[in-house]
Amino acid sequence: MKPTRSIPLVLVIVAALAAGGWFAWKNWRSSEDLAGFAWSNGRIEATEVNVATKLSGRLVEVGVEEGDMVTRGQVLARMDTATLEADLREAEATARQAEHKVAQATSLVQSRSNEVRAAKALVAQRLSQKTLSAREAARREELFRRGVVAQEALDVERTAKRSDEAQYGASLAQLDAALAALDSSRSGVDEARAGVAAARARVETIQSNIDDSLLKSPISGRVLYRLAEPGEVLGAGGNVLTLLDITNVYMTFFLPTDQAGLVALGAESRIVLDALPEWSIPASITFVSPEAQFTPKSVETKTEREKLMFRIKARITPSLLAEYANRVKTGLPGVAWVRLTGDAPWPGRVPPLFTSGAEAK
Repeated sequence: MKPTRSIPLVLVIVAALAAGGWFAWKNWRSSEDLAGFAWSNGRIEATEVNVATKLSGRLVEVGVEEGDMVTRGQVLARMDTATLEADLREAEATARQAEHKVAQATSLVQSRSNEVRAAKALVAQRLSQKTLSAREAARREELFRRGVVAQEALDVERTAKRSDEAQYGASLAQLDAALAALDSSRSGVDEARAGVAAARARVETIQSNIDDSLLKSPISGRVLYRLAEPGEVLGAGGNVLTLLDITNVYMTFFLPTDQAGLVALGAESRIVLDALPEWSIPASITFVSPEAQFTPKSVETKTEREKLMFRIKARITPSLLAEYANRVKTGLPGVAWVRLTGDAPWPGRVPPLFTSGAEAK
């Protein structure tokens, strides 16, 4: 019977020691110097990106499911492009017609240039003939005064001179007309080339719309929501998928005025999740709100100011996220710790740092 009576006594002693140890550990925890640090509760968040349609149309295919991992540039869904492809063929035909018009206009310019050269040659010929006629008429005038030639011969030379002058004037007018026609044909080339540019721009626009009908992932991440199904007709800007950017994961938390004022951008931070209490996750401060989250009264007392809270964002180290992308989850609650001074040693209550290669228990 003695052994059986000693067992409860041993249990009482062990329980007392355990309780004493717990109270001692609690007192040590509470008495630990936490100066230079701040902490607050928060939840893990990540940037959400909506994949939406650029143009209205029918959704033909969605190639991913909720929870799937995707990479930047991966095709996630496809819109119906039958109408766009028909428009593209029409635009390409119009572009070919415009290019043919450019060739015709260029050929016309060459023809008009030949006409100008011929008109200039004719002007030169008429000028030479006019000059010769003027000299011949002058000689006949002199001979007539001497009585060597008759009046009829002088009249013939005067008529020939006037005819050559008229032909020279006509050649000048013909040259002006040829030059005007050349300028017009050159304008036609410019107009035809503008038509080609417009046709090609339309081809590029339609091709761009066809390319945009393949909905590609703008980020590497995880599919959070599948918002539309094949067969649905969506308007421009209609959301098809929501992606979670697992390269930008952070915890948002709030600190009072006296602590928030000491938090510097880039300050070292550690996040302890309720689901992973044995590790702290490395992070850094990437945002400190410039405004308090609560609107102050027109007249504030010191106590009122102490109630103001500022939003702060601690971003988890991207390299760690890349290695453990498949384990990233949003919505997990935890505590964010931030170092307010650069040389303060981390408190013992903060768990060991989770680094690359570490295994969670």
